[in-house]
Amino acid sequence: MRLLLDTHALLWWLDGDVQLSLPAREAIANQQTVVLVSAASAWEIATKVRIGKLPGAIHVIEHLAEILDSQDFFHLPVGVDHARRAGLMPGTHRDPFDRMLIAQAQIEGLTLVSNEILFDTFGVARLW
Repeated sequence: MRLLLDTHALLWWLDGDVQLSLPAREAIANQQTVVLVSAASAWEIATKVRIGKLPGAIHVIEHLAEILDSQDFFHLPVGVDHARRAGLMPGTHRDPFDRMLIAQAQIEGLTLVSNEILFDTFGVARLW
């Protein structure tokens, strides 16, 4: 299984937060699972730390590359095809971070780990 973590799923995993569903926790912990984290999530965390919406994540964003490496998570860069698809994606969902994650999951054939039911309307595979 190849998973792309939504930003909240990443933060809840790192915090050991029980808000992360049991199926998601089990899939992420499975040694056979390939877990990816998008550069868009780094952008989202940094933005929210800067504007005061995620003050508790300052350590995470300052050490994100090392933290991801310690978890054996792979970095997923934002490519031109991802950006084009996210920008052209139909629908009224305005969150640019979510749109990017959806586009990346679609293009890369990944299952998106997220509690966002709205993602289902975009035809993306979602685990929760």
